[in-house]
Amino acid sequence: MPLTVVDKDSITAALFAEWSTVRSLAAQLSDEQWSAPSVLPGWTNADIVAHIIGTESMLAGRDVEAADDIASRTHVKNPIGELNERWADHFRDKPREEVLAALDEIIDVRTAALTAMTQDEFDAQTATPAGPDTYGRFMRIRVFDCWIHEIDLRDALADGLPSDPVTAGVALDEICSSLPFVVGKRASAPEGSRVRFEIGGVAPRDARVAVEGRAGLVESFDGGDDAADVTLRVDGVDLARLVGGRRDADPSTVTVTGDEGLAKDVLARLDYVI
Repeated sequence: MPLTVVDKDSITAALFAEWSTVRSLAAQLSDEQWSAPSVLPGWTNADIVAHIIGTESMLAGRDVEAADDIASRTHVKNPIGELNERWADHFRDKPREEVLAALDEIIDVRTAALTAMTQDEFDAQTATPAGPDTYGRFMRIRVFDCWIHEIDLRDALADGLPSDPVTAGVALDEICSSLPFVVGKRASAPEGSRVRFEIGGVAPRDARVAVEGRAGLVESFDGGDDAADVTLRVDGVDLARLVGGRRDADPSTVTVTGDEGLAKDVLARLDYVI
């Protein structure tokens, strides 16, 4: 598969903006909200903040020891989940002020590192949560990850929805790139299937998936959008909750036109995020 080449300056600007937003939301949590269960099984809202620190710390070459029972915890499903849990664990007993200070420190470290990178370094191949791809793709995944955690923290605060179309657009670019995997592999849509996602909200767009040997994104269907076997209309934030498998994800927020059986299969397999 071809590597994903993205513009370094636009992706890093979106990531820096997301870090700033997450930092602001984390500071707004009351002590009760800080320690309350989040929309993620097994995690508090504080654990979400710790997870962001942990991922960026890992990318900065840092590590922490893991507790012996991490792999056996019911909400930990795979090796990446174990790594995420390791960092959440590391910060669980630390005072809130220390956690926020650690967030500030790693944001400074990663901002300097990303600013110093060249476009060629951004285009270099590396391991990513989506398999081998460019470092830039990994950073686009980081924007998506932080954006969905922005939604998580806003939900905890009852603080509305994300309003920045730029960061939302980058996050939804990443979601859309994974929709062929959902339709073709996870939902096992039959050969010739055409699925259209009409995504509304802060960064509206359409994503069209055609199964032609291998599922892929296409600019248009032969015969236009009326040729889609099914159209799924959903707000981008609701789509993020669904792909992220959040506890408050609601399939009823999706309006279905067309093949209801195919829609049911896609919606049942939409939660692809590790």
